[in-house]
Amino acid sequence: KRHFNPQFLHALIFRTSRLNSPPLSSEKSRRVSAMDGCTAASDSPYELLFQALSLIPTAHYAALLLALWLVFLYDFLEIHLLRDLATGFRGDPVKLTYNASSELYRAVASKCQVLRGRYLPTLWLCSPHIQTAFLTFFGNPPRFTYKRVMFYTSDGGTIALDWVLHSDVNEDDGGGAYTSHAVPQKDDKAPIVIVIPGLTSDSVAPYIKHLVFKLAKQGWNVVVSNHRGLGGVEITSDRFYNAGWTEDSRRIIDHIHQEYPDTPLYVVGTSIGANILVKYLGEETVNVPIVGAVAVCNPWDLAIGDRFITRRFVQKLYDKALAFGLVGYAKLHQTILSRLIDWDGLKKVLLFVCP
Repeated sequence: KRHFNPQFLHALIFRTSRLNSPPLSSEKSRRVSAMDGCTAASDSPYELLFQALSLIPTAHYAALLLALWLVFLYDFLEIHLLRDLATGFRGDPVKLTYNASSELYRAVASKCQVLRGRYLPTLWLCSPHIQTAFLTFFGNPPRFTYKRVMFYTSDGGTIALDWVLHSDVNEDDGGGAYTSHAVPQKDDKAPIVIVIPGLTSDSVAPYIKHLVFKLAKQGWNVVVSNHRGLGGVEITSDRFYNAGWTEDSRRIIDHIHQEYPDTPLYVVGTSIGANILVKYLGEETVNVPIVGAVAVCNPWDLAIGDRFITRRFVQKLYDKALAFGLVGYAKLHQTILSRLIDWDGLKKVLLFVCP
């Protein structure tokens, strides 16, 4: 009994169909001849598959690769353009977590229309990572100069307070830049906003300058409370800043409140600055001299945040960026750090994190 060969049957059917088909063009004849040759040359299914795939036009492979690349980018960059398209570019509603019976909600949140609206980012910035990159490299922060005041803590620390007044941003020097000449006067009733920057950020960070300028344009007096060792200021004590250290913010808030006791005082914290701010509010409860506070992009649980930032490749890029900033901070204050800790051991860690 002879063994049945399915490739032989396929070739027989293919040749029979050619007898009943109209004449082929030269290109199609070449492809048919190639198939005949591959059928006769080998009975291996893998070779037959390879020969068949070689007949697919190169342009089709290019289109497939482009589609796969776009799918990868869409997922990698967390682009939400298709979701926006599905919702008719209406944006996402603002989600609030609140106690509807609280006095704060009835007095503020219930009357703030922006909290009841929807948010739709610029269409070509429809990814959080693209937004971050755009602000970093193409943000073009507003041009203005702070008025710096040095604040000295009881332990010998030095903190730079950088002021911009609402009156300063209305005085153009002719070159498109603004200069802050003084701190608020005692009789200036404009509300004051204290800004606490994020990790390794200071008053010259693009996002901080945008925030400060926008607030000043709205009629607020703004002061950026730089962390110890940042803003071009040397470390003058044996204490550095961290997410759990609220004493510096407490002293700055109390100091500005004492200087302007009749002026409404607000605080805005971003990233690690938001974590410090919320921790301060929890420690002080209702005994705070501020009218309101805003925490922006707060890493509420640092342990969970640390695991999240190393979860995917794109998050690891942020982890590297933060590590580079901390390495620069450590090297900037090597003189102090080498006296407090094992600097040789720290250098090994720095080389491992940022070789």
